[in-house]
Amino acid sequence: MRSGEQTGNENGLAAPRLVLQLYVAGDAPNSVRAVANLRAICRRWLETDEYQLEIIDVLREPRRALEAGILVTPTLLGSASGTVSLVGTLDDHERVREALGLGRAE
Repeated sequence: MRSGEQTGNENGLAAPRLVLQLYVAGDAPNSVRAVANLRAICRRWLETDEYQLEIIDVLREPRRALEAGILVTPTLLGSASGTVSLVGTLDDHERVREALGLGRAE
């Protein structure tokens, strides 16, 4: 995956209700797991036009990480009604869902 790759709402029609930025370190195992977990969470809990996901590789764009205050990877920054910051592989889908305010578990 390229640094800065975006998925989700890319059509430019309406602003997504949730903007997600996942900072990763290249293809490190924890980064790969975090990307896979976040994509699975988005597929399950969000419609494509409800979110914008940007994956930022700190090895390619270290300045962006510094400007955002990212000290460790993987780190997820999310904004909807407030700013959410989660660190780790995002394996606990329920915790991520709750932190992002994505409805109730099924």
